[in-house]
Amino acid sequence: MSLQEEERPKTNRPPIRVLLADDHTLFRRGIANLLSSYGGLEIVGEVPNDQEALRLAQKEKPDVVIMQVQMPFEGAQESLLKMREISPSPKVVIVTMFEEPRYIRELMRLGASAYLLKSVSIEHLIGAVRAAVFDPEGQHIVVGMPQEMIEEGEIGSEGVLSAREMEILLLVSRGLSNREVANMLTLSEATVKRHLANTYPKMGVSSRGEAVRQALLEEWITIEDISRLEEEEE
Repeated sequence: MSLQEEERPKTNRPPIRVLLADDHTLFRRGIANLLSSYGGLEIVGEVPNDQEALRLAQKEKPDVVIMQVQMPFEGAQESLLKMREISPSPKVVIVTMFEEPRYIRELMRLGASAYLLKSVSIEHLIGAVRAAVFDPEGQHIVVGMPQEMIEEGEIGSEGVLSAREMEILLLVSRGLSNREVANMLTLSEATVKRHLANTYPKMGVSSRGEAVRQALLEEWITIEDISRLEEEEE
């Protein structure tokens, strides 16, 4: 019996209810369709701006709001503060085109669970959504932007999982070796090892097996995600 079959608990958890807020209709609908194709996720609404997101969040009580950062930046700050006033307050995943470390620092301070560039993969986004919901204490923050930008912004590394680390964790969960992961991502094997070594303390584990086990148990990664990757490569 595989690790996934042996360790993943049977669960009757309801689907994660997601609200999307983005003024680009094609992007918003594309994300909605992709998220809906994954198990355990339900789209409860799509809106073009923060104001509509706040109104609908009050009504629908989503688990997660996926929200873009619009200019002026003060608007995003105000929206996050108002989201926190909703009871129960939804987790907020920021998806944006702005590669600004100072935005990350401020939005995380205000309670955002993830800050992702729109160039990340759908797997990164889904991982961020699940991490937000199944980490209620907010100890693991997903940041989907280059590591040097995270360091430039002086964002503490403890509890921050980069998009690359999430991607490597997903591949490792398939049982791929460091060399196979490196070949797939066009990285050096040493780079893969370094990413894994950085991931373990953030997750509070000491090995790849423990990291995969925790990711599966907490449903950051699901069997469906692993199977989907295998199908895409056949």
